[in-house]
Amino acid sequence: MRLYSVSVSVLVLPMSLLLLVLLVPSPVAGQQQALMDYLERRLQAIEDRISLWNDQTGRYAAELRDAKQQLIGKLEGLEKSKDTQRAELEALGGRVQRVEREMDFLETHKEAPLPCVELDDKLLEQQVTVAKETIKPRYAKLSGCTDVLDSIKGMKILKRFGSHDGVWARDMSGGTGSGRVYIFNGTSDDLIYQYPSLRDFSSSSGTALATPIRLSRQWSGAGHVVYKGHAYVLEEGAEHRLLKLRLPGGLLVDSSVLPLSNLIPPYGLTPHTLLDLSVDEEGLWCVYASSSGTGGDTHHLSLAKMDADTLAVTHTWTTPCPRDNAEAAFMACGTLYVVYNTRLPGRSRVQCVYDAADPSTAEDAIHTYFPRRQGAHSSLKYSVQEKMLYAWGQGYQILYKLNMRSKLDM
Repeated sequence: MRLYSVSVSVLVLPMSLLLLVLLVPSPVAGQQQALMDYLERRLQAIEDRISLWNDQTGRYAAELRDAKQQLIGKLEGLEKSKDTQRAELEALGGRVQRVEREMDFLETHKEAPLPCVELDDKLLEQQVTVAKETIKPRYAKLSGCTDVLDSIKGMKILKRFGSHDGVWARDMSGGTGSGRVYIFNGTSDDLIYQYPSLRDFSSSSGTALATPIRLSRQWSGAGHVVYKGHAYVLEEGAEHRLLKLRLPGGLLVDSSVLPLSNLIPPYGLTPHTLLDLSVDEEGLWCVYASSSGTGGDTHHLSLAKMDADTLAVTHTWTTPCPRDNAEAAFMACGTLYVVYNTRLPGRSRVQCVYDAADPSTAEDAIHTYFPRRQGAHSSLKYSVQEKMLYAWGQGYQILYKLNMRSKLDM
């Protein structure tokens, strides 16, 4: 368009001169002929330039088409190379997963070294005598549940909300569960957030769809649970006092001073939790640790079965599960699963299992690794109806789908 506009502007001037010549009185014939020759030469020059411009435009267009074809060819080559590299990476990822599974198998099936110390016969007899004296009646399960954890078959990082540590749980207990989601953000506060459903929590921005609930007391740690329309929390500043609060109002229904002494954090990697409450098919449980006394020792976790209505402790056990490098635990079908990690958060794993009804089977349990994710959990809450774990890890709210199987099939 630019070329033709220039040519038209150039033609306008000679035509105006020609009209001027025709309008003025006719001069000598020689001068007229010279002027006509001049105009013809100018027109010829303009036509030559227009032809040159047309040739150049066509050549540029052809070069652009060639460059486009070359670029398309290179892009196709890059796309093929990308597909090849993706296939190679997928193959490499499969090999890495196979190596990880083999390493997991080797780690979980290592036999413990035999002790090199010979016990004196009299000392052995004394230990057997003490053990017989401290035998307690066997715990009888309230439910007919015989399931044990087989594997963790799925993980979904739902969102990131709130502080580095916290608790989130969904009230799906029995026939009284509302399906609401409750958020305990942080490790000390008197405020919790209630969401109408799991979908509302996952799709909301911050606390936009939440109902804040102000409690009459302040809670502490990350060991709270929600069960049958009530929240069970440890009161801030009172290491032995357990509170039972009605939801959604947050009114105090009952409280109890637990008969536990010399409490210390049960998990070496989660020092802000002094008591960890858990709910499964059997009801309400409490995981704790004591520095001395019959309730436990410095190196191992203790377990207590509680009455959810009266907050009374009905049974206690000292488990063989160590506190060191433990990050969290959960109960499922009357069995305690303790999750371990490292000081620098790595891959979480269930490395100690304790069945309250049959402690002798603990050594036969399968040790399970969580799906690959470098990080630690500040809380793990088991959902009986959904067979899922509601986990809080480094500010992320995570769902783990559990694969359970019957103990009778083992």
